[in-house]
Amino acid sequence: MFYSRFLLFFISVLSFQLVFSQQGSQPVSDPNMVADSIKGSVNARTVALFGTDSLCITYHSPAVRKRIIWGGLVPFGEVWVTGAHNATTLETSAPLLIGQTEIAAGKYAFFTIPGPDKWVVIINKNWNQHLAWDYDAKEDLVRVEVTPLPAPHLERLQYFITPASGTSGSIGMRWEKLMIELPVRIK
Repeated sequence: MFYSRFLLFFISVLSFQLVFSQQGSQPVSDPNMVADSIKGSVNARTVALFGTDSLCITYHSPAVRKRIIWGGLVPFGEVWVTGAHNATTLETSAPLLIGQTEIAAGKYAFFTIPGPDKWVVIINKNWNQHLAWDYDAKEDLVRVEVTPLPAPHLERLQYFITPASGTSGSIGMRWEKLMIELPVRIK
């Protein structure tokens, strides 16, 4: 009797952990490798090292699911968390140079304002936000204009951090048939 109850308890704990992990409790490094059996967005994270310094982006990755993304689900001209749910976060262990602006080591929100021909990438002080509801432009540290580029279809939004040489590299975001890249440098 004891063993059957223990076995039942053990199986229920394992089942709970399996369901909970499939719902995105632990970030995955490649959201496009997750079976598309969940309706929600996948919790994801990408990390890169620049020498001994790290750069980390944590986000929720929505899927296209036959929807019109650009100018539809994601409106042009409005601040977007560039993911789903909470603001996408950018965390750096060392000062980061974006454009001509130096950003101290720390954790920040990564927003964009998509447009058909140009996007604005925004690094904002307030990383702890749900969607863009609490967004305040007064908290912006830097705004950089980038050009969206065509890319092969990618079902789930995904970020890439690409170290180029030494302390230079880029942050990239791809989704649907579009990508943006933001040059960065660790100081």
